[in-house]
Amino acid sequence: MASTTAARRRPRAWLRIAFAMFAVGWGANQFSPMLIVYRHELTLTAGEVAGLFLVYALTLIPGLLVGGPASDRFGRRPVVWPFVALSPLATLLLVLGPRSVAAIAVGRALAGLCSGVVFGAATAWVQDVSPDEGPGKGLSARRSALALTAGFGLGPVVAAVLAQWAGDPLVVPYLPHLVIGIAAAAVLARTPEGPAERLARPRLARSRMAGRRWPPAAIRTRRFWLAVAPASPLVFGSVALAIVVLPEEVTSARTLSAGFAGLMTALSFAAGVAVQPFARRLRDMLAGAVAGLGCAAAGAAVGIAAVAAAGRVLAGVAAVLLGLAYGLCLVSGLRQAEHMASPDERGAVIACYYAMAYTGFAVPYLAAGLGAVAGKSGAFVALTAIITALALWTAGYAASLRRAARVPEGDAIVRWSPGNCNSMSR
Repeated sequence: MASTTAARRRPRAWLRIAFAMFAVGWGANQFSPMLIVYRHELTLTAGEVAGLFLVYALTLIPGLLVGGPASDRFGRRPVVWPFVALSPLATLLLVLGPRSVAAIAVGRALAGLCSGVVFGAATAWVQDVSPDEGPGKGLSARRSALALTAGFGLGPVVAAVLAQWAGDPLVVPYLPHLVIGIAAAAVLARTPEGPAERLARPRLARSRMAGRRWPPAAIRTRRFWLAVAPASPLVFGSVALAIVVLPEEVTSARTLSAGFAGLMTALSFAAGVAVQPFARRLRDMLAGAVAGLGCAAAGAAVGIAAVAAAGRVLAGVAAVLLGLAYGLCLVSGLRQAEHMASPDERGAVIACYYAMAYTGFAVPYLAAGLGAVAGKSGAFVALTAIITALALWTAGYAASLRRAARVPEGDAIVRWSPGNCNSMSR
């Protein structure tokens, strides 16, 4: 009761955490439009560019899987703050070694580690300091999603504009994040912990950890793998198509390449932000995933025509649809993860969800592989078919849950409880 009262006296604590997520998200995604710049300024091969893109994910996913459970055990702030402070250091490495592939790779690896630790644990922290809202209702999920989306969107847009039109395109695009990242670390240093944080003190956690299984209980449920998992790769897979694949396919590398990549990023993430209030209000959490997968399929379908005609306008339409997919799938997935998780495993469950979502960054490699076999347009045809199949599966599963929910309790239908996540959650 006392902790809830304290949280009410500081109702804006979540803003500080959200600002930290925004800053780390900025630092994570500011690199996307710079891939084109590096490729031509440093005369890198396609394989070297792909490696710089991949190294981020190679440290991000372990960061998620370690950071989330660690924050459950030791507390959110002790785990989150150091990596928020390290995020501008990762950017500083890019500034100090602008023509060193090794320095760029180390900077990106550190940025991935910071992102992994912060995103899962900080999302759980936002829920912790929102005790009146309760898990699964959507407000804290929307807050976290909005903070990440704003950082993911503004970071690359600013970097693209500065790379295209400012002097020294290998250094100047990174300077804004140095300021934002340092400010975020300073703001977060005194942010209060939520009531659920007190469940995770080391002395108490050691006794829980002795009998705790990995992965967390919610991840071991049938509901998670049949309802949440299928749409999760399309969270970042959708935006990867919009901001990585399509700009390369429809532009000349020497004509406003970075600027157009920034425009595609702005379109996709603006759409993602705009749709999140709608996603939060959906009573049926799976409806957001179904709608998101439908938008992703439509965006990939438009991408077929955009690639075939090298059409920038069509690519922009595809970016909007793919951004809608991102926003809908992200909010839906976070709502379900929060709803399924017990308070002392919230960080671990959300981290596992983000880890699955980040597998979507493999989509550019999947597109390249499909393109080698079926051609550029053929790759988008195949992706459209795959995403459509996922949408149909999720829609069918959601319909089966709705039918089960209408059966009277006396007919032996199992209702939702913290230990059973197989029914329709509302």
